[in-house]
Amino acid sequence: MVLEGLGKSLNSALKKLFGASVIDEELIKELVKDIQRALLVADVDVSLVMAITQRVEENALDENLPRGISRREHIIKVVWDTLAYFLGEKVVPFTIKPGKPNLVMMIGIQGSGKTTTIGKLARYYQKRGIKSGVICADNFRPGAYSQLKQLAERSNVPFYGDEDEKDAVKLAKKGFKEMKNKGVELILLDTSGRHREETSLIKEMKDISKAVKPQEIVLVIDGTLGQQAGVQAGAFRKATEIGSIIVTKLDGSAKGGGALSAVSATGAPIKFIGTGEGMDAIEPFNPTKFAGRLLGMSDIRGLVDKVKEAQIEIDEDATMRIMKGKFTLTDMMSQLKQLKKMGPLGKIMEMLGLQYKLPEDIAEVQEENLKRFEVIMNSMTKEELDDPKLIKSSRIKRVAKGSGTSVQDVRELLKQYENMKKMMKQMGKSRKRGGRGGFPNLPGMPGM
Repeated sequence: MVLEGLGKSLNSALKKLFGASVIDEELIKELVKDIQRALLVADVDVSLVMAITQRVEENALDENLPRGISRREHIIKVVWDTLAYFLGEKVVPFTIKPGKPNLVMMIGIQGSGKTTTIGKLARYYQKRGIKSGVICADNFRPGAYSQLKQLAERSNVPFYGDEDEKDAVKLAKKGFKEMKNKGVELILLDTSGRHREETSLIKEMKDISKAVKPQEIVLVIDGTLGQQAGVQAGAFRKATEIGSIIVTKLDGSAKGGGALSAVSATGAPIKFIGTGEGMDAIEPFNPTKFAGRLLGMSDIRGLVDKVKEAQIEIDEDATMRIMKGKFTLTDMMSQLKQLKKMGPLGKIMEMLGLQYKLPEDIAEVQEENLKRFEVIMNSMTKEELDDPKLIKSSRIKRVAKGSGTSVQDVRELLKQYENMKKMMKQMGKSRKRGGRGGFPNLPGMPGM
């Protein structure tokens, strides 16, 4: 998990909202202090921490709530929006023109993970149908040539390099020409790093840039640097008007929050983040979704919007019974029919940030079986609907015959019921243990 420590701290801070019967100014101030502590531990600059939490406190205390949103939901949205704002707010993708050579020049000081990142990017875009290739213009670091060549071979992308050529500008020009001749659409140019010598790094960047005129220059920054990442990003921004940033090594460092916030403060857009050592451990940086993941709620805003669009009417009593694992067949069917308007149940769980893998039969129930299950239930007595445990062999046969279905169909419905009951009980236990499965409220849903 990216920045797991910070995520757990922020999630724990918000959980006080879930259990609070009254949300007042005192609770909000306590929440703000918890957020401050979490951000400071993650090496976020003190002045930025104060700016973030001041904004949270001011907006959370706003008496004019958006229509249809509870105070609890409003505060969650405020925290989420504020984090997203200070992380950059907007998604800034690479601009790649298909069918044409798009040259992206990568720079970074030694040890930043630049060469590995180039291999990951080539693989990322190659898998998405964009022909990618890499050029090694790093004539400084021993092993750079062989490392990038191996990464290119693993991703099955074209590679250009010459171990005997010592002029980085010549390497870049020759490599660019060869990649264009091969019809490569995304050309990733690796340049040499310098150990904490940013002036020579920037000079080489300017020389190569002047020779090959890259479409974009990308600075790769080590996320374990914390606030110091902002110093590098600031120097980069002063050196060139072109530019974006990739932050690496966010999978294990406690300083990742400091790196992200420091870089964002420079105004340089973060386009990708590295989330691990594997070749696929890279992802586009989406500030809003990233903030949601830190809070343990992957896409709650999107879920709230879906609820409103579907105009779902929530039965609060039924919802409470379901969340406690104490519900009837009628309750289950009613809720599944409502959720069907929003899409597959598994997707809803994902949007809520709940880390539960649904059994396939539950995830697909609303897709294929709802009508058949409803017919079966119409042949049951009220007593059986309220207490499905009563439905044994003889009753199963009677219900099957009365509904024009098979015994197997009836048993399948009962199995779905038991599986869902078991799943909801497990979720309830996880919340009590303080797990990451805090269940935020949807409009009209009772507080948990």
